[in-house]
Amino acid sequence: MGTKLENKVSQGNKAFEKLLEPGQIGNVRIKNRMFKTAAGTTLGDGSGMVTQKHKAFYGALARGGLGLVMVEHCSIEPEVQNISTGGGTFLHLNEDKYIPSLKELTDLIHSYDCKAFVQLQAGGATTSRPDGPPVSSSPLTVEEMRERQPYHKVYLLENPQIPRALTHEEIAETIENFAQGAARAVKAGFDGVELNGGNGHLINAFISRVWNRRDDKYGAQSVETRARFLVELIQAVKKRIGNNYAVTVNFNAVEYGLPDCTTLEEGVEFAKIFEKAGADGILGRSHGYKNITMDMIWPERLFVGEPPSPLPKDCDWSHYGAGAIIPVAAAIKKVVSVPVLISGRIDPKIGEQALRQGKADFIGMTRRLQADPELPNKVAAGKIEDIAPCTACSHCLENNALRLPLICRMNPAVGGEKEYVIEPLKPGEKKKKIVVVGGGPAAMEAARVAAIRGHEVILYEKTGKLGGLMLMAALVKGTEIEDLPGMSAYMERQIRNLGVKINLGKEFTPSMVDEIRPDVVVVATGGVAELPDIPGINRPNVMSNEKLHKQLKFFLKIFGPETLRSLTKYWMPLGKRVIIIGGAIQGIELAEFLVKRGRQVTIVDQSEKFGEMMPIRNWIKMSKWLPKKGAVLIGGVKKYVEITDKGLTIIDKDGVQRTLEADTIATALPLKPDTALINALKVKVPEVYAVGDCKEPRLILHAIADGYQVAQQV
Repeated sequence: MGTKLENKVSQGNKAFEKLLEPGQIGNVRIKNRMFKTAAGTTLGDGSGMVTQKHKAFYGALARGGLGLVMVEHCSIEPEVQNISTGGGTFLHLNEDKYIPSLKELTDLIHSYDCKAFVQLQAGGATTSRPDGPPVSSSPLTVEEMRERQPYHKVYLLENPQIPRALTHEEIAETIENFAQGAARAVKAGFDGVELNGGNGHLINAFISRVWNRRDDKYGAQSVETRARFLVELIQAVKKRIGNNYAVTVNFNAVEYGLPDCTTLEEGVEFAKIFEKAGADGILGRSHGYKNITMDMIWPERLFVGEPPSPLPKDCDWSHYGAGAIIPVAAAIKKVVSVPVLISGRIDPKIGEQALRQGKADFIGMTRRLQADPELPNKVAAGKIEDIAPCTACSHCLENNALRLPLICRMNPAVGGEKEYVIEPLKPGEKKKKIVVVGGGPAAMEAARVAAIRGHEVILYEKTGKLGGLMLMAALVKGTEIEDLPGMSAYMERQIRNLGVKINLGKEFTPSMVDEIRPDVVVVATGGVAELPDIPGINRPNVMSNEKLHKQLKFFLKIFGPETLRSLTKYWMPLGKRVIIIGGAIQGIELAEFLVKRGRQVTIVDQSEKFGEMMPIRNWIKMSKWLPKKGAVLIGGVKKYVEITDKGLTIIDKDGVQRTLEADTIATALPLKPDTALINALKVKVPEVYAVGDCKEPRLILHAIADGYQVAQQV
């Protein structure tokens, strides 16, 4: 194994030699320092068994070169349908019947010389149980529960359930459940287990004074009494499975948002206690309540809308959340001798630096690996620029919150039943000439996949630049977190390296078919803006989608999106008071952009539902932030009466006619499919496909999925 790794490093990029160095957790030797965290996938089918989707997901990660895969939380609790079992979407280890399917999964992971751990967890106070109240270390009041619930669990915020305290007998029973779960994990072929003491789960309900109000031996009197439950868990699990298998601990080493939160000083003491109890590795994470929220798990999300002031101490915010928790790991690393694991928006460069500086021993990733399961192999080969970027779009988090199967903007295969493998043409299959019309994400993905499969691909983009509306979106969204220009550059680099013939500044027309003679045309020409039918819509105080896009395209030819975004802080062709017609994602993101530039914003929509198409976590935060900043949201408008020089006159949901005063009326409505070219080509080309907005205007996520799926089938 060592020789294989040494060859990879010598042939690859020496800049990542620490990341590619073998390591050890307990008696388990791991081929490199990269691991997949135990974040959930919600790929279960309700049976508690491993599904084909699980195998495809974890198999792709192992094949991609990881040293260690931590399989998501397996419930060790009795089978009740509660949030701790993901509404039935999570895996189980509370009975022997689950062992065979998990053994199939570990065999698959091991076949790629990758180690496999599994996370064991009990839900605690933030779960909803139909068989009675949730359990915790202590009972809390309704208001206290509201302060502690994750903000995306809307039902539990509105209907908080008061937990009851576990008895000593129930604590002993829970410890036995964990020990039995660990024994089953070993029988299923796992090399180790992770005990999840993070977030608001049951273990943390004893560790943190936010939850723990007990005064017995498991009480909040000292770090030793608060640690006792997890100490006894570690000892019971170690005794049950022996020293050949690793036991790691994941816990909240620091918390923010409430007076009784765990401090980093306490977190360091806990780490020492857990090592002494027998933990083979420690992952100290951060967690938040109230205005800080559990977004500390995904630290870049603290910047959605506006970051809290001050930002949580003890963390490094110089990269907008990427690697923010490294100082926490570094503090733990100073006081323990067992390996320190870390995760939290870490990329290979940040991870390598942390290892070189002795701040951590193993680097955990989740979303970056979902975007590109081959990331470790590409690191080893020195192909950093070929790693598909995770743009922190939050769609994977959205589906997890809704208990829907995992999805990924950059990797359409995630959540499917097949690993992310693009099958080349089989012997005898025809190599086709494929014309792709357009230069946005749908077009570039279709071109990329078709070229990998072996087709001849020619791309036409009528403008002088690839990227479609991504650069315009970057102007509104910014690039510090969701780097759309970087994503566009990656996609362009891939198709150029694959030999796609790219024609910029040249429009493809039906008259060109006879000359080029394509077998397939993939049309990705985007959508068209439609003006709402409102008297006065063509007045000079109206900034329509189309007018705004034309102006921005002109300026984007001169400036990049980052420079132009900075310049908009000083001047924009919009008045001080702006009404936005459209409350879906387009309107909400425009409103955020304008509010941050000192505009007084009113958003109107005929629907009473705002934030359509936004990831739910983003919308929940924006729904609070916008009104806080003075923005007004008016839904359920019955009629837009007219636009005048004074503003917009509407008939509101109560049937009252009123005029909303404004200097500028901006339309931010979803596009309509541009079908003109598709209809003209259908009579001239054997196969014509529409992808992206010209098929159905949606999000970048859907555009890339369209391009991927069509190119796989041609």
